[in-house]
Amino acid sequence: MKKVSSKLASQDSESGFMLLELLVVVLIIGILAAIAIPSFLSSTAKAVNVQAKTLVRSAETTAETIATENDGDYSKVTPAELHRVEATILIAPSKTEAYLSSTTAGKTEYSVTAKATNGDEFTITRTPAGGVVRKCVSPITKTGCAGASPASSW
Repeated sequence: MKKVSSKLASQDSESGFMLLELLVVVLIIGILAAIAIPSFLSSTAKAVNVQAKTLVRSAETTAETIATENDGDYSKVTPAELHRVEATILIAPSKTEAYLSSTTAGKTEYSVTAKATNGDEFTITRTPAGGVVRKCVSPITKTGCAGASPASSW
């Protein structure tokens, strides 16, 4: 009987994890988290910018529709008119979604700007000659979007 109980006692002392093993597991988890978290944050920032890019592109298409309805005149390209024609274009400032922050309009030209929730501003401008210019500015960081030059193209 004593033999059996001593075997049980030796099995109890060998069961479980040693402190060193636990520290190694915690270290590995920490390294994986250090790799994954910046990647996740980068993906989140890109998603925020994609929402603003999609909005400004919708505003560009809607501006062209407005001009088509007005014999090629872009003078009526305003936030209210863009929202009237395309209800998915948000024009009210929002902290949770991208919104159309400004427009400028002329007879042969216009500009539409969408603001992302991170502060980046995406602008599409139609020049009088018919060219299209895309610009991205981050007023918060004073650089282009994603750390590019002060006024980067996208």
